[in-house]
Amino acid sequence: MIEAVDNRNPGDIAHHTAAPAIRPQAAVPTPEEAAAVEDAIRRAAAEEILPRFRQLAAEDVVEKNGPHDLVTIADRRAEEQLTAALAALLPGSVVVGEEAVHADPSVLDALSGDAPVWIVDPVDGTRQFVHGDPGFATLVALAHHGEVLASWTYAPALGLMAVARHGHGATLNGAPLVPHPAVPGAALEVAISHYDFTTDDQKRVLGALDAEGVAPRPCGSAGLEYLRIARGEIAATAFSWENAWDHAAGLLLVQETGGTDATVAGVPFALAGGNALPFTAARDAEVARRILGLLAAAN
Repeated sequence: MIEAVDNRNPGDIAHHTAAPAIRPQAAVPTPEEAAAVEDAIRRAAAEEILPRFRQLAAEDVVEKNGPHDLVTIADRRAEEQLTAALAALLPGSVVVGEEAVHADPSVLDALSGDAPVWIVDPVDGTRQFVHGDPGFATLVALAHHGEVLASWTYAPALGLMAVARHGHGATLNGAPLVPHPAVPGAALEVAISHYDFTTDDQKRVLGALDAEGVAPRPCGSAGLEYLRIARGEIAATAFSWENAWDHAAGLLLVQETGGTDATVAGVPFALAGGNALPFTAARDAEVARRILGLLAAAN
């Protein structure tokens, strides 16, 4: 079970016993606590996702907001299992899952609340999952008061598990992930919002990245694109949507491997929304400035 700590001064507690109770402040999970979350994620994938990979029947797949926005029985069942498991690991916490928000948008209000929040995307890259492509992932982040404390990015079909803990770095399959130096003269490869999910105006703004020294391409699973930044495989992302479940896990992963993120307004991405878009996550501040400069000029 993940511990919570009370940040009040003991003297304050003694002298103000009549004051309203303060909800405990969630702490960064210990390695042992992070491992318990990892086990829960692996179990949900093993029981609800992988048995359905390349085994989906037509009735197992449903359109949400159009032909490219899909949900499957695996998404729903995995989120249900994770919701129960994660809430049990941290009593008093709440879960904001992609499918729960689709059913009830008010669930998003928890991102601005006082309780620690688990942010869950059971199958990030559902389109890939449906088409039998292994490039999908389960994304989980633990956040409190807008700050991501820990995250887990699990690509079960690829055998990849990345874990990040705020202030403690990140690992991939247990090995430390470290910053990668830029290759002199190499173009900046940038994963951008896929054309199937963007408006004409968003396409126009993102098109500004088609500039000298920059090589934009449509993204796959957002979570796996963030992992590619952390592994030094690409330089940045530029995304025009702000669903917390797509970004929370990966943004911490990038931060803990020396990277940064910012919106076109020049401020960090806010989990609760209301961001000036697009925003970027990048391997370092210099790359972020380059990407934001191009986007801001077109915005």
